[in-house]
Amino acid sequence: MECDFIDNDVESIIRFNFVEEYKLLNRLISPYYLIEEPYRHLLIATARGDGRLSNIFRKARVGDRLGLRLLNELEEFGLIEFEESREAPLKKYPNQKLEKSLRSYRIEAKIRFKKPFHRFWFGFVEPYHKDLVKGKSRRFFENFEQHFSRLNSFVFEQLSQELLDVYYNNQLTINGNYWDIHSEFDIWAEHSNGKTILGECKYTNRHVCKSELSKLKQKAEKSALDVDIFALFSKSGFSNELKNSKDKNLLLFELEDFSKLI
Repeated sequence: MECDFIDNDVESIIRFNFVEEYKLLNRLISPYYLIEEPYRHLLIATARGDGRLSNIFRKARVGDRLGLRLLNELEEFGLIEFEESREAPLKKYPNQKLEKSLRSYRIEAKIRFKKPFHRFWFGFVEPYHKDLVKGKSRRFFENFEQHFSRLNSFVFEQLSQELLDVYYNNQLTINGNYWDIHSEFDIWAEHSNGKTILGECKYTNRHVCKSELSKLKQKAEKSALDVDIFALFSKSGFSNELKNSKDKNLLLFELEDFSKLI
């Protein structure tokens, strides 16, 4: 019953604020040109994709030069930020020949929204502008129910980074995500003593099992990452096998641990 109440309450909040009051909220988006082209397509592509520059430009149907100029403008405005890749170049020397499958790969930055609200607005609300302005909400809610967990996962990831830093008494340099041609990782951090921490965040309704840790270690090995500590964050807890693990290089954080951030 409690779960049903929470779900209904969330739906009521969303319905009132983003459906019934859409016209009012839409006028509050500042500056107003953000909901006009080409900014609108660019921000929607950023909110609904993986954040990679090439994917944003492709989905927004803008050229690299124009897209980069607009993103720099949005960064100056304080709406988004660039997260540079820390991946080592594939070529170790200028004349090295790469395998054919690697030749088109580009090491590139990702774009992040500074505030979850803007990610929500341009990922869930603004794409249904034509419907919502007419008071129609069916397609908005269908998309919301299908993909809202993505936004929750993103916020959970940000909070996990903060919790990890608190655990280490603010002695970490949090580098955010790490990605390369092989894999992507939720948290990559370095302690002031030089130790590295690799983290994985799971916002799911099931326990995280040891197999998830094994996958994380395999991915790290494939990406040639030198990891000292593995940290797992879970909304729904961990299997007994993980809880009883004697691994001194493993950290487990459950939902109740996030109370330290309050």
